Amino acid sequence: MPRSKVLPAELDPSARQLIEQLRRLKDHGELTMRQLAAKTGYSARSWERYLGGTTLPPGEAVEALARITGADPVPLFALHEVAAATWGSRRAGPAAPPRPAAPVRERQHQEGQQPERQQEQEQEQGQEQEQKQELEQEQQRERVREGRGEQGAEREEEQGQPIQPIRPTEPQAAAPASSIEPTPSPAPAPAPAPGRFPHIALTAGVVALTVAVLAAVLLMLRLDEDGAPAAVVVSPRTATASPPPTYTCRITRTDGHWSAGINHGRNTEIFYGATGADVAEAQCLLRRAGISPGGIDGMFGPLTLRAVKAFQQRAGLVDDGMLGPRSWKALRG
Repeated sequence: MPRSKVLPAELDPSARQLIEQLRRLKDHGELTMRQLAAKTGYSARSWERYLGGTTLPPGEAVEALARITGADPVPLFALHEVAAATWGSRRAGPAAPPRPAAPVRERQHQEGQQPERQQEQEQEQGQEQEQKQELEQEQQRERVREGRGEQGAEREEEQGQPIQPIRPTEPQAAAPASSIEPTPSPAPAPAPAPGRFPHIALTAGVVALTVAVLAAVLLMLRLDEDGAPAAVVVSPRTATASPPPTYTCRITRTDGHWSAGINHGRNTEIFYGATGADVAEAQCLLRRAGISPGGIDGMFGPLTLRAVKAFQQRAGLVDDGMLGPRSWKALRG
């Protein structure tokens, strides 16, 4: 394991104690930064800042590290609460006297270093701006659709030749009484011929009934066509599923090391949920050691996890359920 960096001298005692506890758990579990990133969901650079004392680790990261190393998270949470309360005043001791103004380049360098929280706030603001832009684009698309609908309505009105609205006329000056001419009254509309309206209604009813009958006949023909049984073609690839791989344990001892002859002696790190020849090799070696992992199926399931933890406890290792370099060495020893 590489040697950890020295913590900053201005760290608060509670924060220093928390980070030292997290470092001990990482070293005890033989975990690298990449392994921490893969198992906790936080990047390797974030863990470097957490364990280096430059950034206070969040409570979820503390809980994740305690979970994968099998430690009690309650004392760590207590230290985290005290460290979070005093993290703002990291430098201990009396206030230092005011320092002279730094050179321009040094001030620009200090101003260019933004804390991680400010960067996260800027990322959140950028996401909010993107959401606002998407909302504005959606509103613009809706306006375009509404504009197209209004244009279609205007075209229909032009084709149907709607009646033009009556525009109000401007008031004109009253003409003298002598110049006013009487306007002729409109002629009365001619009355419809007797017996014409019933004839039109009867014709419209016959036409509507004919259209309804034709629509019903077409619908019945369409249903008959849809109801015909369709031929189902089954692909030969989907009809027969490929059988799962089978593994056979061939326990041999070469140069003082046990091997099952499945993964060619590899010591690949595996954990819960893994599959393949490495898992089958570990299952065979666990069975040789007198601990049953269930079937030799190459799947790291609950039975295999329980067997790995039991073997690690018996070998005096950390019972985290993961087969790392030390666990493989003990299995093959």
